[in-house]
Order: sequence, then C-alpha cells, then structure tokens
Amino acid sequence: MAARRVVVFPSSAELGPVLAQLVTSRAEKAITSQGRFTLGLSGGSLVSMLSKELLALPELDCSKWVIGFCDERLVSFDDPESTYGLYKTQLFSKVNILDSGILTIDSSLPVNECAEDYTRKLKEAFPDDEVPVFDLLLLGMGPDGHTCSLFPDHPLLEEVKKIVAPMSDSPKPPPQRVTMTFPVVNSARCVAFVSTGESKAPILKEVLEGREGPAFPAARVVPTNGELFWLVDDPAAASLTIQVERLGSGAKL
Repeated sequence: MAARRVVVFPSSAELGPVLAQLVTSRAEKAITSQGRFTLGLSGGSLVSMLSKELLALPELDCSKWVIGFCDERLVSFDDPESTYGLYKTQLFSKVNILDSGILTIDSSLPVNECAEDYTRKLKEAFPDDEVPVFDLLLLGMGPDGHTCSLFPDHPLLEEVKKIVAPMSDSPKPPPQRVTMTFPVVNSARCVAFVSTGESKAPILKEVLEGREGPAFPAARVVPTNGELFWLVDDPAAASLTIQVERLGSGAKL
C-alpha cells in the first residue's frame, strides 16, 4: 500500500494544470510499458476541469487511451446527467481518442442488465485481469462522503464479488446507476481524488482524519498496490490538521 499524498493548492485554478500533468505523465508511463493507458473517469465538476486542462496541453495524444467510467447514471447520453455525454461534448469530440477506446454503458437496458453488460465490456477490455486494473482512476467526493455511486450505509459498500454493481435506490438522483465496486477501485495503479470548495471542508476533515462511527466511502479508497492522491484547494482543506503538501500550478506529481 503506497502512502497517501494530500496535496493542497491555493485554488482550483492552480490545481487543474497539475491534474492534467498527472494524467499525461501516467499515460506516458503506461503506454511505454503496456502500449496503452487505461483511465477511469468520474463526473461532477471534474468534467469541466479535466476537459479544459487537457485541451490546453500542446500535442495531446489520446489515440492509445482506453477510458471507462467509475460510475454512470442510467439516462440517455444526451441527458445533462450523463457523465459520458458531458465528456463527449467537452472532451472526446475534440481529441483523437478512438470510439472503441471509450467503454460506455448501454442505457437502454434495465439497470441489472446494464451492470452485467458493462461488466462484460470491462472484462473484454482487461482480459488478463480477474479484477480490472486501471492505470489511473479520477474520483470526486460528495458532501456526504460518497465516491463513485458508493453511498454511506449502502449495502454496495460490502460488495466484493461484482466488479460493476447496479443501483436502483441512489439517495442522490437519478436513482438508477451502475458503479464500480471497491475491489476495482482499490486495484488501480493510481487513484486521484479531486475535491474543491469550502462546502467540502467538514467532510474532507472526517474522511482524511477519521471520525467516530463507520468510515465514509471515500475513506475506504485505499489502493492495495497503487498510489493515492488527494488534490484539494485551500477552501476544502481549511479544517485539516494533518500534514499536507502545498504546491503551485507548475508542480509535477
């Protein structure tokens, strides 16, 4: 288990370029060693930040990238709640990624079948892995401490057999989703959380410093053999008392 690195930036404006650098450096490393780069994406504010910063890079080459989604809402791709739909509009349509390199859900299927279909797609994309091993997963955290679609006190927190699980009762709409499970998340070679804004400060403290009672889902992300980064801005880090790293926008991870 690699050490967790909590890296604090003055604002999200300084955080963004370092996030893009992390993605491209891990991509270069993976392509050199394996011939491809596997990336798992999350939605929310991460979509616009990542898209903006990657598109600002000169000579970005995504032709050997394989992209999956850490979770996805069961809505049509033109729905504003679709994580894939947002990335397609803001990023995929503007870079040289192959359509075959983007692993999407089939939102026309019932939620259980959708999860089974996405499981099959992941297994085909990772034929040598019992549990898919992504080079990099980018995660967000909700104000309730959830990550992916793994919510506090939900039975899916204990799922160990399925790599993708269906959800029909999400406490946050829309209710129907599919999500990667902890076995996949914690198998990744690198996991990076991005958490910004003062509204995240109370929950970030409890996730990173512990609390009485069960650990929040985000706190249960502990890669078995991978790196773990928490990239946060000053407002989100305002309540932290642990030792952190402070970096500016030109830093490299």
